[in-house]
Amino acid sequence: MNGDRSGGFPGFRRARSAVNGTEIEHVIGGSGPPLLLLHGYPQTHVMWRHVAPVLAQRFTVVAADLRGYGDSGKPATRADHASYSKREMARDQVELMRALGFARFSVAGHDRGARVTHRMLLDHPASVERAAVLDIVPTLRMYEKTTQAFASAYYHWFFLIQPAPFPERMIGADPAAYLRYNFGEGRPSRPAGLAPFLPDALDEYIRCFSDSATIHATCEDYRAAASIDLEHDRADYGRNKVACPLLVLWGEQGVIQRCFDPIADWQDHALDVRGHSMPCGHYIPEEQPQQCAAALDAFFGAAGTSG
Repeated sequence: MNGDRSGGFPGFRRARSAVNGTEIEHVIGGSGPPLLLLHGYPQTHVMWRHVAPVLAQRFTVVAADLRGYGDSGKPATRADHASYSKREMARDQVELMRALGFARFSVAGHDRGARVTHRMLLDHPASVERAAVLDIVPTLRMYEKTTQAFASAYYHWFFLIQPAPFPERMIGADPAAYLRYNFGEGRPSRPAGLAPFLPDALDEYIRCFSDSATIHATCEDYRAAASIDLEHDRADYGRNKVACPLLVLWGEQGVIQRCFDPIADWQDHALDVRGHSMPCGHYIPEEQPQQCAAALDAFFGAAGTSG
């Protein structure tokens, strides 16, 4: 897949843009209103490859690698983890869209990409028309409502935040085995196992995650989430809510369904929330790509026809 300059997205163009002191790898294709797609951990923009072409029939779709992930830049880390705060990661993507000529756009994020999306909506409200978040509730809510069931299923939240280089060394010993377990091989909280991941996509994720710089950067993403991101979130809580229309999707077989109340949890952080569960686990765009594409197409397609 790495030899395909479209990144496995037929009709898309692959490019790399210098923004916010780093470089962001992305693919772009289609025509119509701009729509940004952001991936989760431990993936890349490739997770959208069965969804993006459908959306490209009526949108100009940009699927980007977050900083630290895939083939995007890996900025130097700092003691306060600010280099991988969702504030900086959101700024990357807003500047990317501006560099591509889109001052205002819609955005959908899954997992970590959804957390970047949440911060984007708070820090750059004028830039985003509509947004969708897939299989998360706000980071602050998840930490403050941590239970044994959640901590057991999302063990990596607490493993990855340990001081460097401990998790980096553990993951680096066998990145492929770590990824396969994280995706669901033998993992009770991910009942679909590896079935949703086609071999070439899995190979691409392993290629990217076999880079020690990626392993460190993605640990920093989680360290930031447990420190500086919470500071930013607490500063906004009760004072600054997401104002644009927000679609919330989650897997009915996943941890978010079992441990949280997605609509109610988001209504505490946003003014205009709607959404529903999907018949799958955590990896919605790969487990149910057709239903995911249809839900996003309907929601983003309604822009301009409703408030």
